Amino acid sequence: MSETSKTNEYFITAPQPTPRISEARQDACKDSRFIKPLRLHYKQDGVAKNWDIIHSHDSVSVMLYESDLDAFVIVKQFRPAVYMRNHDGYVYELCAGLVDKPKKTLEQIAVEEVFEECGYEIAPNRLEKIATFYTSVGISGAKQTIYFAQVDKRDKRALGGGIDDENIEVLYLKRKLAMAFIEDESYPKTPALAFGINRFFYRASLNDAYNLKD
Repeated sequence: MSETSKTNEYFITAPQPTPRISEARQDACKDSRFIKPLRLHYKQDGVAKNWDIIHSHDSVSVMLYESDLDAFVIVKQFRPAVYMRNHDGYVYELCAGLVDKPKKTLEQIAVEEVFEECGYEIAPNRLEKIATFYTSVGISGAKQTIYFAQVDKRDKRALGGGIDDENIEVLYLKRKLAMAFIEDESYPKTPALAFGINRFFYRASLNDAYNLKD
């Protein structure tokens, strides 16, 4: 099966061709608003050690299931750090965002991201907290809190795609083919996406909590 036919099979509407990245170059990062390089000095059982750390924001992500479409709402976006690894940089992910608004709860930030990135408007009380994990534990140790929400066409109020120049693509991953997609390594994806989908099917196998069609 060709790459194009596989992509068309996984999604209700096939992803758009990825915008071409050009004129990429590296430079020293001296004044970032998002990360801060540090070196931690410490003793472990009396032995002096040190470790280089990147201090970064915590984050939230949301596993969305669209019941009318029987599909998961996920996003595809360019990640420069991944580009440095594979020279493509486009990653399939859960809707997510940084925890950088001190006056807002995690749930408030999460529903803002759902609206901005995916176009669904939901109240914070519709979020089900799944878990909080530490990510990039070797270099950052930032926390990510993952939520679940079930949505339908009545919640769709905008196109999504992010704000400013985020250039995020909204995709509908067919539920019946979601596990095959997760196992397909030709599609770069995040651990949170794989975990969220596996957890969905685990919960569904226990008591069909999501009223699946078949």
